[in-house]
Amino acid sequence: MRHRLLVPGAAALSLLLAIPASAADFNPGAPGIGDTYYPESGNGGYDVSHYDLRLKYQPKTDLLEGTATLLATTTQDLSRFNLDFGLKVSEIRINGKKATFAKSGKHELEVTPSAPLEKGKQISVVVRYAGKPSELKIDDFTAWARTPDGAVIAQEPHGSAWWFPSNDHPTDKATYDVSIAVPDGTQALSNGVLASETSKLGWTRYNWRSDKPQATYLTTLAVGKFDITTDKTANGLPVINAVSKDLGANKGSARASIERTTEITEWLEGVFGPYPFNSVGGYVPNVPAGYALETQTRPFYGSKAFDRGTNVSVVVHELAHQWYGDNVSVKDWKDIWVNEGFATYSQWLWSEKEGEGTTQELADWVYSQHPADDPFWTVKPGDPGADKQFDRAVYDRGALTLQALRNKVGDKAFFDILKSWQTENKYGNGSVADFVKFAEKKSGKQLGDFFDTWLFQQSKPAAGAAKRALGAQQAPVAEPKSWKQITATTHDVHEHGHGH
Repeated sequence: MRHRLLVPGAAALSLLLAIPASAADFNPGAPGIGDTYYPESGNGGYDVSHYDLRLKYQPKTDLLEGTATLLATTTQDLSRFNLDFGLKVSEIRINGKKATFAKSGKHELEVTPSAPLEKGKQISVVVRYAGKPSELKIDDFTAWARTPDGAVIAQEPHGSAWWFPSNDHPTDKATYDVSIAVPDGTQALSNGVLASETSKLGWTRYNWRSDKPQATYLTTLAVGKFDITTDKTANGLPVINAVSKDLGANKGSARASIERTTEITEWLEGVFGPYPFNSVGGYVPNVPAGYALETQTRPFYGSKAFDRGTNVSVVVHELAHQWYGDNVSVKDWKDIWVNEGFATYSQWLWSEKEGEGTTQELADWVYSQHPADDPFWTVKPGDPGADKQFDRAVYDRGALTLQALRNKVGDKAFFDILKSWQTENKYGNGSVADFVKFAEKKSGKQLGDFFDTWLFQQSKPAAGAAKRALGAQQAPVAEPKSWKQITATTHDVHEHGHGH
């Protein structure tokens, strides 16, 4: 029998060439994104562009039922990948096909598709789940706070694992649709704008949309009974504020504080440039917590933040984070100074505006309050360590650094740096090293030694250098009027709980 040599035509040849690599060429995505402080946070192998969360929550039992749809793009040839999640999962589908899954580590959900996933492909991941978030403990901690009439999730650096599967790291931002059904008479708040609200068979469904890139830890949910007010800024930006109906003695102070949101946002636009998102506001649930958190578009304020009365300074701090922390987020959690130093300095700028102490007076006060042997100077704001990530020095020495920078480069260059950092890194991430290079480029000055002194040396800057960078201090330095409220925010508020 004779055999004829078959030469494939062009169409057939292209099909042969399109055959994917063998299974041996596909590898699991990394179980962590490689963060310096939290190596298990996030996952490798894919990038999420959108989260669609369809939820149902019963406050009486704390039962949360959910279907999460993640739209993502693979960044390598994947045999399997991880999600960060802790609740019980019943089913996962990838591109419509059932996938297998298993739990590992503290919060890892290992997902194996029915067939390997090629690099550069768009995928949909649907996860069905249910559970009681308050019963989920990771490192003996739950981020889910139950309230007398509902629940709240607002935590840093981690919170999403208690209520939706995600790639839990600030470097993987996405847009969000959060739809949640709660019993009639109960409200549900999340990020962005309320797209719709419907009621059926005893349940009310709220559909929230956040249409700009958002980090997982900045995604929030609050269920309860609230007094809600709406407004618009001068530029037409929707303002949505909410205070729990049963906040008690703190209710008046809380409302008086967050109702300044419109005014503060408009002022901050003059400092940092146009507001970057589709709404703004804040909410104060009945959570007996002293901390606040810059949850995107709608900061969370624990009720204890208002124990001493009206606290406008904390509102300034969290709204400033909408630019420094939310619009431009950390690349690595060691870069926390590019969030907290700037939010604290915004409080100093507000103090100056209100005539309660200039930024220079506040800088001189902070410098004078800590002698050379104070442990305050041993914390490096530029890389404080996971155990000192939210230490008071990150805030106060961090703001002190900015006043020193302002004096070194002059007001024009300084405020240009603050604004252009936002526009040139919009919806992205930045590190301390990135900011140093950026400030050098914008100011035309060599600033490496300067930033090393103020952010990384574990000692108090010498008096001579400090006087050149700060003011020509005159002893004794008087306490600025605004200091007690600022320190209550950056110390007391930020040391109670995990939020900042």
